[in-house]
Amino acid sequence: MSGRRSQGGSRFLYDSFDPAEARIEANERVSEERWSALERRLGQIDDALERLEKRLWLGVYGVAAFLLAQGAEAILNAAMK
Repeated sequence: MSGRRSQGGSRFLYDSFDPAEARIEANERVSEERWSALERRLGQIDDALERLEKRLWLGVYGVAAFLLAQGAEAILNAAMK
């Protein structure tokens, strides 16, 4: 068989196939893809939480500004009477 191997041809005709190794490599590739998808999704969730936090703080500042304006109006009305 070594004579045929030196003549050329496909390596798949002469090399043995190890299904366990192929299965392990496939599982490793699947695991890597899952990790990358998980990291991408966690990044998206983190971005969404940052946007939500900004919106919440904007709401808090809006309520505080409203209450301060109401207090200032009450003080001005009391001073005018």
